[in-house]
Amino acid sequence: MPDQITNDSAGGPAESDVRTAVGSQPSSLPVLPLRDTVVLPQMVMPILVGRPRSRELVQHLIEDQLELVVLSGLKRDTDDPEPGDLYPTGTVARVVQLMALPDGNFRLVVEGETRVRVRGFSQTDPFFVADVDWLEDRPGDPIRTEALRRQVLSQFASLAQRSPYLDEQALRRARTTESPAALADFIAASLNLAAEPRQELLEAMDVEKRLDALTRILAGEISVLEVGAQIQEEVEADLAGTQREFILRKQLEAIRRELGELDGEAGDATADLRTRLEEAGLPEAVRKEAFRELERLVKVQEASPEHQVITTYLDWILRVPWSVASEDRLDVAEAEGILEEDHHALADIKERILEYLAVLQLTHDMRGPILALVGPPGVGKTSLGRSIARAMGREFVRISLGGVRDEAELRGHRRTYIGSMPGRIVQGLVRAGTRNPVIMLDEIDKLGADYRGDPSAALLEILDPRQNDTFTDHYLDVPVDLSQVMFIATANVLHTIPQPLIDRMEIIQVSGYTRDEKAEIARKYLIPRQLSEHGLDESDLQLGEGVIEGIVASYTREAGVRELERRIARVARKAAKRRVGGDSGVIDITADNLSEFLGSPKYRDKVVDTDDQVGVTAGLAVTGVGGDVLFVEASLIPGTGKVTITGQLGDVMRESAQAALTYTRAQTADLGSWFDERDIHIHVPEGAVPKDGPSAGVTMTTSLVSAVRGAAVDRSVAMTGEVTLHGKVLPIGGVKDKVLAAHRAGLRTVLLPADNEKDLDDVPASVRDELDIRLVSNMEEVLEVALVG
Repeated sequence: MPDQITNDSAGGPAESDVRTAVGSQPSSLPVLPLRDTVVLPQMVMPILVGRPRSRELVQHLIEDQLELVVLSGLKRDTDDPEPGDLYPTGTVARVVQLMALPDGNFRLVVEGETRVRVRGFSQTDPFFVADVDWLEDRPGDPIRTEALRRQVLSQFASLAQRSPYLDEQALRRARTTESPAALADFIAASLNLAAEPRQELLEAMDVEKRLDALTRILAGEISVLEVGAQIQEEVEADLAGTQREFILRKQLEAIRRELGELDGEAGDATADLRTRLEEAGLPEAVRKEAFRELERLVKVQEASPEHQVITTYLDWILRVPWSVASEDRLDVAEAEGILEEDHHALADIKERILEYLAVLQLTHDMRGPILALVGPPGVGKTSLGRSIARAMGREFVRISLGGVRDEAELRGHRRTYIGSMPGRIVQGLVRAGTRNPVIMLDEIDKLGADYRGDPSAALLEILDPRQNDTFTDHYLDVPVDLSQVMFIATANVLHTIPQPLIDRMEIIQVSGYTRDEKAEIARKYLIPRQLSEHGLDESDLQLGEGVIEGIVASYTREAGVRELERRIARVARKAAKRRVGGDSGVIDITADNLSEFLGSPKYRDKVVDTDDQVGVTAGLAVTGVGGDVLFVEASLIPGTGKVTITGQLGDVMRESAQAALTYTRAQTADLGSWFDERDIHIHVPEGAVPKDGPSAGVTMTTSLVSAVRGAAVDRSVAMTGEVTLHGKVLPIGGVKDKVLAAHRAGLRTVLLPADNEKDLDDVPASVRDELDIRLVSNMEEVLEVALVG
């Protein structure tokens, strides 16, 4: 190990190595401490100076001399070394270049000259100054020294041939250096050595021992480079061998194919694909395309991107259930029991499904029907699809189409695109694992279209039983039989669905529920489900008589039952909190304490005002969330005959308002210029909600006539119908939803066009019994019932 410095002369090279300073060799020199760096004689090295003492030393060099002693530190992590932190043996170096840097530091380039030993420090501030002894080399045995010199030179030449950082110039200089000591210093300075072995070489005053130590260092360096070269050769040989093996295998496959021994197989992977394709039971057109791609796969190298594309394609071909079908449950009575168990009411839909099963039982071969369940949110359209699949014993797959704007989502992407894959229809078949599942196309009315195509156009083929047996997915590019699939579409409204698409589906209206139906659904399905989800059972929570009906009437006003389920969930949460809080008894909820769980009632029993008003009429409309009560207001003020229509009304509804105004003026022709002296304002409240349609014509006319005559409108009467200029009332749609909305709102009398009498069969008998439904043909009949007095 290298010696450490002290303030006395102990340690370091022997006293016999010391020679007296002569001539220009001073006995006292400034000291530059170095970190993890050793400067040897014959060595030129750049040094970055940044320590405060070192910067003071550089200033001294600028003003005085350009010679100093460089000493290496004992520890790497010492930022501000003291004399005891430095090695005693160092090198006198001459500054050949000095440069001031912008950050206040300096850059020196020094050249090592000769070895010195520090006797002690005569100054430590502002920089180190040491008293030094100049050292001389001990020559040793001339013959052995010459032998070591030749050995070192030979090793250095061998190392220079292998090392990337030694060049021909370094080797040439080594060969021209005759002094063994100088040669050892030059070679040691040329090697990438750590600070500690370099310090050992610096302290080796015996030239023979210095050369001997250098031979061991060079031998180690040569061994490292030889092992590295061997590793590199092994890696290259391995790569070459792998490549050669690949080429030979390809040649062998070609030879075996020519001899008829291979028959198109390309290794075990290709043989496995061929076996799976043979056993998959593919249709003839699909089989032909699959084996054509398999032949291409044999000719493509595994490293080619096309190899992965073909492999992925064949994998999709094998995943599609071309010949796997689930066995239909054709027992109509059993299917009816399942439908009744899962859903309350919805008699028309259940009847349609049972009819399909009955025909299938007789024919054993019937193309899948295309049903479209249209109705407001929360009435059970999606869950009904699951029940249909369970009743038929088929797999169920739901595909959400809300917001889909790319035709490739349904038809798939061409294989030329990176990351392409089949469309959602084929993926649905793969998830189902059968060729005859029930696929629900949810929210079909919310499809979009842009520059990527129109998804509804793709549905024209998918939902046509006459042509969907040869549906072609862009990715598979082979016919896929969808004729056995039962498609069920759901939508909230029909007017956003293209007419050609509507023509391909059997529309089944799923209207809202009556109060009695909601209460029954709550008892049979919602309450048990919410109790289970909240960790309760019937012994924990009891709902008294009339509580469910109270929740339906006072806390919900919707066509479906989602809000009702949320209210029941709120009751269950509060009950769970009481149970955790220590209430161990049965939690009874009655009509008297219901507000403690749900707060004040949200809705009154009637949405109309308590008093009859002039110009205010209750109309009935169908929105995206079911039937609703829509009020129309008309008011007359002094003016110039100006007509204002507000409430964010569509073009059709504005035309209905103009027709109502024309009829009203025609019926009051005896008033002369009375209208020219008054402004008319027609308003439909809830202006933030867009409204359109012709069925508000009767309501607008009634409000106008009421305002002109000054006669109030009966607050318990609601009406709907389109009106002509001569006062004739024309039929409208959505009768069931509108009548149910009037029933939910607590209205007593409903006026409907006489031509809609046939639609009353869809209205539940319990609702018809509670309402006074009157059929009218003209406005005279409407006004006779609606106007008070």
